[in-house]
Amino acid sequence: RRMAPTPRAESHGATTPLPPRDRGNQTGQLDGRVACATGGTRGIGRAPAEALLREGAQVVINGRDAEKGQQAVAEIGGDDVHFITGDMMQKGDCEALVQGTVDRFGRIDILHANAGGAVNPGPVAEITDEAMADTLTWNFWHTFWTMRAALGHMIPQESGRIIATSSVEGKLGKPGLSNYVVAKHAINGLVKSAAAEVGTLGITVNAVCPGAIETDAMQSAGPGAAESMGMSYDELKSMFSEASAIKRLNEVEDVAAVNVLLASDAGAGITGSLISIDGGTSPY
Repeated sequence: RRMAPTPRAESHGATTPLPPRDRGNQTGQLDGRVACATGGTRGIGRAPAEALLREGAQVVINGRDAEKGQQAVAEIGGDDVHFITGDMMQKGDCEALVQGTVDRFGRIDILHANAGGAVNPGPVAEITDEAMADTLTWNFWHTFWTMRAALGHMIPQESGRIIATSSVEGKLGKPGLSNYVVAKHAINGLVKSAAAEVGTLGITVNAVCPGAIETDAMQSAGPGAAESMGMSYDELKSMFSEASAIKRLNEVEDVAAVNVLLASDAGAGITGSLISIDGGTSPY
């Protein structure tokens, strides 16, 4: 669950940098594979990218801010991570990112379509056309554009993993977040359709559906989103925590662990799935 303020900002929180190529207890199960993560400079994009890197993958991360991107690369360290600047609300940038990944590392095996958030969220009766369109572009259209481009490489090689960041709001309704709810439902439909089309080609397509994760982006955007829902930010956090079985917010590392599974050979039989990472708040 990610909510962004206006003007829109990368909806990903800060993470603690990992030592370069220090696998620790990692297995190297992704050796020789190439991954691309949109919105990958922090939070829900960066933690999974770092986890894939530590499992042996070469990784391209993306963001709009070149300075932040290069800082992330420096913090992560090593020759197997690369940054490509691009605005994922622009079709050309989405397609160029996928091609740039192939140009840099020779192929693309894993796509994490992660960029997204809510732009000026509000109730259906009040939301503007622009807020609805921008949120759909940032979430659904960016996922579609990068997925289509990645499939152009994965289908000929008859292998690949596509992971889209959706949300538990892609399974439910939420008052005051109509544009975000619509966009995430659209992503889930795209994932199921694509999975059914490429399932016999060694390609899996799944969505991860995070619940509330208190990244720095949530801390920035949360108060405004809470106000649109008629409550304070502390009340919003309490609502999310109390609704879960674990009585706390999830962490970006929880998403990273699921992404590694989906990207690996062990995840070959998982496709068309909408996997909640929400502490048990979603009914399905």
